[in-house]
Amino acid sequence: MSRTYAKKLQRWATVLGAAIAFSSQSFMACAQDAAMAQADEAYARSIVEKADQVRFPAEAFQVDIVINTAQPERALETRKYRVLSKGNENTIVMITEPASERGQIILMKGRDLWVFMPEVSQPVRISLAQRLTGQVANGDLARANFAGDYNPKLLRSETIDGESYLVLELAAVDRSVTYQKVVYWVNQKNSWPLKAEFYSLSNRLLKTCRYENFRTLAGKVRPTRLVMEDALRSGEKSVLEYSEMKLRALDDKMFTKDYLKKLQ
Repeated sequence: MSRTYAKKLQRWATVLGAAIAFSSQSFMACAQDAAMAQADEAYARSIVEKADQVRFPAEAFQVDIVINTAQPERALETRKYRVLSKGNENTIVMITEPASERGQIILMKGRDLWVFMPEVSQPVRISLAQRLTGQVANGDLARANFAGDYNPKLLRSETIDGESYLVLELAAVDRSVTYQKVVYWVNQKNSWPLKAEFYSLSNRLLKTCRYENFRTLAGKVRPTRLVMEDALRSGEKSVLEYSEMKLRALDDKMFTKDYLKKLQ
């Protein structure tokens, strides 16, 4: 073998070794980045799950909700609901006031919603994002499962009134959920939600929500007052007051179209 050929082989071996080393380092870096991303996502999801558990029990429960809606130059509108919920996939929302709408019932199964009206023989399909009353969408009462409906990402931390809050961006898993994006503030110490911003598919801020008046309901301290304000029309807001929350055994057969006819 000539010296020239031997030197060429040596150079190629050096280049090949460097390429292998670089590829190995790049692979390791990508693997580390992927592992870190998974860990970050798991941490963000755990924050949202804990906040969900603060807002509502994991067990089956019943709660009464009064919604007062204020609009400029219009009288205050009051509506009352009773909500029966089991897990994150089964909810019944019954209108108790006004009397003219009593008997109307919303059934949620997963992300599917139907409204039952006494004067209509067949249930009508509706969406989570459709407005129920004032600033309140159907999904705000029927499905408040942030952990199941959104992919969370931790954006930053903020100090507000001396408390540390984690700020998360929640991206909708698909277009069927109530909002396409939520920015969510959660207390780092106790997982209490502070506020949320709700966005449309075009990334337009629709409304804001504040979680207030924390007190014990169904054995745990929870927000009992939600203030939802329209981000597009000044002075329009709905205040939700939660009361009489209690754990209750609810049979699966209750969450069926046939059973709801008995509740009307």
